[in-house]
Amino acid sequence: MNPERKNNAKERAYRFALEIIKLVQTLEKAGVAADVIARQVMRSGTSIGANITEAHYGSSRKDFSNFLRHALKSARETSFWLELLRDSKISIGQRNQIRVLILESDELAKMLSASVLTLKREK
Repeated sequence: MNPERKNNAKERAYRFALEIIKLVQTLEKAGVAADVIARQVMRSGTSIGANITEAHYGSSRKDFSNFLRHALKSARETSFWLELLRDSKISIGQRNQIRVLILESDELAKMLSASVLTLKREK
């Protein structure tokens, strides 16, 4: 990976989505609750990068801002589901992996929040 792109939100969100997929695959056949939470975390965790990508290809500044807001909401939602997964003790074997994902989700949310605030100030 290009070191200059290491902190790029889009790149980080993509790598985050890959890690979410790996986590969800470990939860297969862990029960109904795990299945429900896994689906939610998969949906919200992978939509962060998708919304950032859409923002970059938006047709207007308003589109860009709206998609970044959706990405921010998805990052916050993902943290919620990951924290619920951690605290429910459904996935005891993945505690460290979940902890790392929560930290990254929070970092992505901070990055996106700063971008949204900057856009708001420039308006």
